[in-house]
Amino acid sequence: MKIEIWSDVACPWCYIGKRRFETALADFPHRDSVEIQWRSYQLDPSIPEHYDGTELDYLSKRKGMNPAQVSQMFDHVALQAKGEGLNYRFDDVVVANSFTAHRLIHLAAAHGKQDEAKERLLSGHFEHGEDIGSQDYLTKLGNDLGLPEGEIAELFSTDKYAEDVRGDIAEARMLGVTGVPFFVIDRKYGLSGAQPSEVFAQALTQAWQEANPLVAVGSSDAEACGPDGCAI
Repeated sequence: MKIEIWSDVACPWCYIGKRRFETALADFPHRDSVEIQWRSYQLDPSIPEHYDGTELDYLSKRKGMNPAQVSQMFDHVALQAKGEGLNYRFDDVVVANSFTAHRLIHLAAAHGKQDEAKERLLSGHFEHGEDIGSQDYLTKLGNDLGLPEGEIAELFSTDKYAEDVRGDIAEARMLGVTGVPFFVIDRKYGLSGAQPSEVFAQALTQAWQEANPLVAVGSSDAEACGPDGCAI
């Protein structure tokens, strides 16, 4: 079973959705047969590489949202995150363009460390006030992941993996994705948003059963018992 997950490093519900999905996957009996691929998405590609202002400033000034409503939203999202063991610190969030961070995730995928890169970037952004647009931070993270130094440097001297990121975003549009996180199971089932773990569990079970139906073998008239008694 293949599961593709479109999400943005700068999306608070994407981290919560990741945790809830992981909770469901941990209890899924066929989890070792599940392939997960993180796909890129940008909620706001127009953000400068470094935005001079807080997350509250960004949402209220650039998005025109009421500051009081933004603060209430932060409290609600932080409470939901806490329920998944995450410690969101919106006052410390550094607003930055996530494009290069997505390129780093593609690089990590080429070395079998995609999920680890995604986790570290989300945690860094929402829990530790890291600048996901900073060359220094992304370079250090790449080194921590054990990625080749030369390939990390290429992210800042070339456009390597840029087309992969754009391709993911274009494919999301083609599939009708308008918000993230968005989970696609075997290109048959789509789940939008940070669904409860129970919903993810149901989707995993249903998709697996459809892909691996029970096949009856042997004679259909062999002796058996039923509601009306047993065959003689």
